[in-house]
Amino acid sequence: MQNPQALHCGLCDSESLEHYHRDKFRDYWQCQSCKLVSVAPCDRLSPQAEKAIYDSHENDLNDSGYRRFLSRVFDPVNSRLPSNRQGLDFGCGPGPLLAKMFEEKGHSVALYDLYYANDSAVLDKQYDFITCTEVIEHIGQPKVVFEQLISMLKPQAPLALMTKLVIDPERFASWHYKNDQTHISFFSRETFEYVAEQFGTKLEFIGNDVIILSKH
Repeated sequence: MQNPQALHCGLCDSESLEHYHRDKFRDYWQCQSCKLVSVAPCDRLSPQAEKAIYDSHENDLNDSGYRRFLSRVFDPVNSRLPSNRQGLDFGCGPGPLLAKMFEEKGHSVALYDLYYANDSAVLDKQYDFITCTEVIEHIGQPKVVFEQLISMLKPQAPLALMTKLVIDPERFASWHYKNDQTHISFFSRETFEYVAEQFGTKLEFIGNDVIILSKH
């Protein structure tokens, strides 16, 4: 087990981390300030091993089940957009179906992904909406990513995230979501409340795994 004195929170920079859980692969630590649960750097995969897992995923643009899954983000965002808006799908992966769904409704969507669409030019623009589905749990330094994404939002524009939420240590112990070793940062409602306050955004929870942060 890593010395907790060597750890700091990737969201709020606090060094007040307490051991949360251990499984056969790694230890999990919870920040006592923002309640983020995270995996220590020593227990994380290399970029090569991480990408190999992503390459094994099947994100078929014609998969109706995948479309229904993404509709949990698409529907609430699309319903609040005027016509012909410009968006960004951050962490789009190799099969950017969500962007296609917005384009079918007349919007245009830029793509960014560290491994599959690494065009940093799209990160220098302002957007009417940003989506980040099943991405933030893969990020070791979420503070940096939130700062970047929120700075790219136009006033009142939504940042829509999809990620499963931590409930408590007992349920975490049997939680399938933590078993994906590319998942290294786990958020709760309390953690997102910290994010909203820290970055000056309105916070909305939709269902069990969709979070919308709107820029004031």
